[in-house]
Amino acid sequence: MRARLERYSVEYYVQDAPSLPDTEYDQLFRRLQELEAQWPALIDPTSVTQRVGAKPAKSFASVAHQQPMLSLNNAFTDEDVLSFDRRIREMLEPALVSQNQSALQVEYCAELKFDGLAVNLRYENGEFVQAATRGDGAQGEDVSINIRTVKAIPLRLLNRSSESGDTTADAAVHWPESVEIRGEVLMYKKDFQALNERQRAANEKEFVNPRNAAAGSLRQLDPAVTVSRPLRFFAYGIGRWSSTQIEEPTQHAALLDWLARSGFPVSPLRRTLLGAQQLLDFYREANQQRAQLPFDIDGVVYKVNQRSWHDLLGYVARAPRFAVAHKFPPEEALTELLAIDIQVGRTGALTPVARLKPVFVGGTTVSNATLHNEDEIRSKDIRVGDTVIVRRAGDVIPEVVQAILERRPEGAAVFELPRRCPVCGSSVLRQADEAISRCMGGLFCKAQRKQALVHFASRRAMDIEGMGEKLVDRLVELEWLKTPADLYRLDEARLADLDRFGEKSAKNLLAAIELSKSRSLARLIFGLGIRHVGEEVARQLAREYGSMANLIAEDWAERQRLKQVIVKDNLRRRKESNVALPEVPLPDSALFAVPLLGIGPEITESLAHFFAEPSNQAVLEDLEALGVNLPSQQVAASIHPANPSSAQSTVQTTSLHGLAGKTFVLTGTLPTLGRDEAADRLRRVGANVTGSVSRKTDYVVAGEAAGSKLERAQALGIQIIDEDTLLRLLGEVT
Repeated sequence: MRARLERYSVEYYVQDAPSLPDTEYDQLFRRLQELEAQWPALIDPTSVTQRVGAKPAKSFASVAHQQPMLSLNNAFTDEDVLSFDRRIREMLEPALVSQNQSALQVEYCAELKFDGLAVNLRYENGEFVQAATRGDGAQGEDVSINIRTVKAIPLRLLNRSSESGDTTADAAVHWPESVEIRGEVLMYKKDFQALNERQRAANEKEFVNPRNAAAGSLRQLDPAVTVSRPLRFFAYGIGRWSSTQIEEPTQHAALLDWLARSGFPVSPLRRTLLGAQQLLDFYREANQQRAQLPFDIDGVVYKVNQRSWHDLLGYVARAPRFAVAHKFPPEEALTELLAIDIQVGRTGALTPVARLKPVFVGGTTVSNATLHNEDEIRSKDIRVGDTVIVRRAGDVIPEVVQAILERRPEGAAVFELPRRCPVCGSSVLRQADEAISRCMGGLFCKAQRKQALVHFASRRAMDIEGMGEKLVDRLVELEWLKTPADLYRLDEARLADLDRFGEKSAKNLLAAIELSKSRSLARLIFGLGIRHVGEEVARQLAREYGSMANLIAEDWAERQRLKQVIVKDNLRRRKESNVALPEVPLPDSALFAVPLLGIGPEITESLAHFFAEPSNQAVLEDLEALGVNLPSQQVAASIHPANPSSAQSTVQTTSLHGLAGKTFVLTGTLPTLGRDEAADRLRRVGANVTGSVSRKTDYVVAGEAAGSKLERAQALGIQIIDEDTLLRLLGEVT
């Protein structure tokens, strides 16, 4: 056990690369303490229980601390804290009785326990002269040059008024001749995330946590590396104090105030408290605030506030009796990875989830943890059967941090994400620029059912009034809705029997569903929920293809390939001629229509997979059979040759209206048309609809309560029309 703890100690304190969580180290350490207490004859002076940390790295000069840097004993439960307080009172009772004082309650100073790297800073006559790591408690590593790069550490002590913040530089009066400042170098959470992003971009190894990042940054042989890392510092005490003029603070709370006035950051949450119950209350308060702090803490520290009692209370082999660290429930723990399951989210995203042997971590028992995505599993090389480190911080979802490779069982297989959806069996697509793989059975997959139905019925899609999220949830739970086609099979009698629904609500809902059958093709395409296909792309597809049959029949892969050929050829010709040239004329082929209108490879890939999926095709056929508008003979756009005669008809109609290419802005509430419906009708005849008024605007359609857009149109002299005039322009009224 000593050998194991020594190895883990070197990994933690010297190599800054611990192979197991703090909580397991603490458990082993406590067990060794118990064994040595049970058999005192077996205590060895070289045992890790008799010293602090590990020897300094040979690459740094060794520095002897003028006063040893000791660790703190740990408390893990309320009973541990009560026992600590009881021992303090028992030890202080004789001294207090002699002074006619009561030992019923002891005053403590409570503060946060930072999760960083402990350092000792030596100042002579107020000026910084040397810095060292904790090392083995008696001597540490000289990191003076690197410490100078930490902006939170003053190179000259300040004498700051606690009220005004003013400073003075009178060293002879305000500073001890020599003092050791003890504190913690750490890294803020946001800085740690930014550092790891830079590491990933440079294809370099990422840090496991902010503590390791801070330790590794401070212990760099090249100070230029340290200065590039955003390190912070918090002071929590002193070592040796030598002064003939300045009295050492007699209370720990006063010492923290002096450190703050001298220019050091100190614990932002600190209190002077009486008795054990107030200590426990402080612990719970700090634990609640933990997640909101900008830095990591792993507990709180209680110290007897009266510093003159510290020597009276004394020390054990490696820690003072007058202080204790009350540790939070472990945020990291070791356990076994039993399986990797795949969850399919409401948007079709496939997320691998670790099924774990239950372990207590972060204040609760954890049996599941996120693995994020396939790339994350590969980069961490996590396999079923591994012993893994699990982390849980506050309310954050537990995650698997890393595998302990030395404990990997033989034959552990590399994880492979399934290529078919585990819920519905549809194909799985992962686009080139994404880390997430997704199920393509959007209209059919049970996991995506509610999200798909809510989107399909939404106002900007099929606009089924009354079909909100709560009703969709109820109907899905009753198994009445499995695909969007089932909306058109709903029965009035059954709907009317629903709790808090009634006959009138049922009639209104069915009327809205019936009305939705005649929605435009663009709305239907948008309602299908195809990834990357928003309203504007849906309108573009409807305009250029004219029918669902044309969309399904399109060879999307070939279309994209030919577009890339043309783009590459244009780039080559420009490079060769070194002058601006017009684009290569496009052949009169449907293969080029959509890509040239701005539909890129991501949309093309989504469309190809969506329309190729048999389950989606089945739902579309079902919708058409139920009377939903999936026009198979509707006119196609003029540049799409799927139906040349119909395309010519479209051009003639547009020309008749004279609205093709005109720009409209809609504002206010129209008497009968919704603004979305009015915009759809304008787009069908080739007009453009924008959201802002400019000199390029041809018409502003103004309804009731029209605001600033109407005023701007009047100022620019743009033609303003009402709904009746719009309908006449569209040829819908005479």
